[in-house]
Amino acid sequence: MGRRSLPVWLEVEGPPSFPEPREADAEGLLAVGGDLSPERLTLAYERGIFPWYGASDPPLWWSPDPRAIIEGADLRISRSLRRVLRHGPFTVTRDRAFTEVMLGCAEREEGTWIFPEMIAAYTRLFARGRARSFEVWQDGELVGGLYGVHLGGFFAGESMFHRRTDASKVALVMAVTTLFDAGLELFDVQFLTPHLASLGARELSRARYLERLASAVAKSVTLSGPTELACAV
Repeated sequence: MGRRSLPVWLEVEGPPSFPEPREADAEGLLAVGGDLSPERLTLAYERGIFPWYGASDPPLWWSPDPRAIIEGADLRISRSLRRVLRHGPFTVTRDRAFTEVMLGCAEREEGTWIFPEMIAAYTRLFARGRARSFEVWQDGELVGGLYGVHLGGFFAGESMFHRRTDASKVALVMAVTTLFDAGLELFDVQFLTPHLASLGARELSRARYLERLASAVAKSVTLSGPTELACAV
């Protein structure tokens, strides 16, 4: 049987499904269409797929090769950032302002894929315990943050923002350290950028990523205790 034509069109009706992620095209595009229901989003992330598209487009579903990840042991924290974490002006929390963090991430001069439909969809995931946020505050004001999808031992960091210098770096460091301390196995950041590389991110082949993903999502990892986070680096 020959390889199917890509990308595959997804119908909204019926149980959600996706093609095999290894069948994505050279740019990583796998499928078009469908919806952003909690069930479809959960299935997508469990299979190494994520949505990324413009407000005037139908949903586009991606599984790029290679994939960028951050290992807890590889996290790079500069001396200056370590000082900010220990003595700076910020307070860090988790899961206290999920939608507000998404709105902050949508504030991009170059345009955004985080439009109202996307915010509503991930907020529904958050309500089901399948997404979380890390917030950075200064004098009671939200000045940075990060949000993503959390399934078992897997976390997919979707986006982060800052309104004060270093606030997004603080959010990322606290997310990585908090989640790996709780037993996380795989922290996905999708695409490698110079900024993420400077913090220790690296690329992994899609084949190896999918192997590790299957193990990670099968693991039970929960966060408990205070939602105000103390720096431990």
